[in-house]
Amino acid sequence: QVHLVESGGGLVQAGESLRLSCVASGSISSFNVMGWYRRPPGKQQREFVATIRSGGDTDYDDSVKGRFTISTDNAKNTVYLQMGHLKPEDTGIYFCGADVVYYNGAYWSDYWGQGTQVTVSS
Repeated sequence: QVHLVESGGGLVQAGESLRLSCVASGSISSFNVMGWYRRPPGKQQREFVATIRSGGDTDYDDSVKGRFTISTDNAKNTVYLQMGHLKPEDTGIYFCGADVVYYNGAYWSDYWGQGTQVTVSS
């Protein structure tokens, strides 16, 4: 079983940047898709932020397009989320997930990290 551990969250002001990291205990090359998801305050479900496929194709939620960049370092088994021009509405717990599927109104995976808190003040 591969375990995922996120880091890099924190408290920043609007307009600032953060880089999140997700380190896997095994090879991320074994997964088809790696992604970042977040749970805003007061919400139960995670929402999609960004994904990157094993071939390098990326996808972003419209709310972060142009501000966030997802990337991987396969040699380090690490997935990154570079977040720029942060807004208060980006606040939430950010989770790294592998091969996540969307079903019945929620995102599901056997591989989730514990999450890292990002708080953006106005």
